[in-house]
Amino acid sequence: MLTLHAADLLLPGGDRSPVRDGAVLVRDGEIAAVGPYEELAAAHPTARVRRWPGVLTPGLVNPYGPELLERAYHPDPREADAFEHGVEPVTGEALAALAMDDKRWGASARRGVQRLLAHGCVAVAGTLRRPAVVDAVDRAGLSQEERFTTPDGPAALDPLEAGRPVEESFLMPLGLIGMRADFAAFDAEDARDLAAKGAGCCVATVVAGRLVFRRR
Repeated sequence: MLTLHAADLLLPGGDRSPVRDGAVLVRDGEIAAVGPYEELAAAHPTARVRRWPGVLTPGLVNPYGPELLERAYHPDPREADAFEHGVEPVTGEALAALAMDDKRWGASARRGVQRLLAHGCVAVAGTLRRPAVVDAVDRAGLSQEERFTTPDGPAALDPLEAGRPVEESFLMPLGLIGMRADFAAFDAEDARDLAAKGAGCCVATVVAGRLVFRRR
């Protein structure tokens, strides 16, 4: 099946120029084409069309994989009242006070992964060591990227929160035909607006061609 994802602006990343009314064509989980929506729609008239507000970008990499998924607990919304900051990640002494076993780490990681997807993240950087956490990441389709230094600042679900340039957060530029279709849509006007709003304005995340997050 062919699916055409379109938005007001496509930011391919790398050295590629932005495309007004751009689109990404997906076939069998891979990138089939990238370019102006009108051209792709004319060439593939049977493709299903998904139009998103704002910008389409490559999927983001969150640099805090171990910190967010193995050194933080993501509460279930049903237990949010038991924590000072609701469903925000629990760390430090509050985490140490919890009775954490593999089952609870796995459930926490699954919720954490969903929250990462809601920020346009398709990959995490850093070595994950807990089997239950690795399983949650693998099942969601997130890729695990190597990192060579520990990132500055407190760990955040939003990889843009610390002022990191938008393009430095992209996993891979869009445009390589046959590459895995990992990208996201954000309710922002352009890269500058996205940096100002943060990745929390994500409206959709696609991993391997699957729509894994859609803001209601």
